Amino acid sequence: MAQFSVNPQRFDPYKNFKFRVKWDGRYVAGVSKVSTLKRTTEVVKHREGGDPSSSRKSPGRTEYDAITLERGVTHDTEFEKWANKIWNYGSGLGAETSLADFRKDITVELYNEAGQLAISYRVYRCWVSEFQALPDLDANANAVAIARLKLENEGWERDYAVTEPAEPSFTEPPV
Repeated sequence: MAQFSVNPQRFDPYKNFKFRVKWDGRYVAGVSKVSTLKRTTEVVKHREGGDPSSSRKSPGRTEYDAITLERGVTHDTEFEKWANKIWNYGSGLGAETSLADFRKDITVELYNEAGQLAISYRVYRCWVSEFQALPDLDANANAVAIARLKLENEGWERDYAVTEPAEPSFTEPPV
């Protein structure tokens, strides 16, 4: 059965350039790129004893790919503070890792062109496996310096409480 939209006039897919990332209850400033949310389920092949010519397939373990966040280098230290919870050089023997709070749940929100929240995903038990504080520096380049975080995670799910927004129309007066 077809699922009907709140907005039957919308047939265009959402664009990928309006999004925000949130952790610790706050939006993270300046995130310019988020890699794909991807999961892969292993295929377990088996066959029945009386049927030697063909195999059957069942789902096995599901793995969630790491997520990479990118943003321009600024004085905001949120990326670095989280990365330092995994390994903080010079912090002293027995205190190199912040075991109590190195994992965070994050939220990735996608907005429509009008800036209305359209889709939201919760990503669980993330931790920083790679941190790039500075990119290659090149005096002959003309580019923004980008910092990167690679986040391992233990799964994600869509927040179905976020429903399709009723999109504004310029033919109607604002409410």
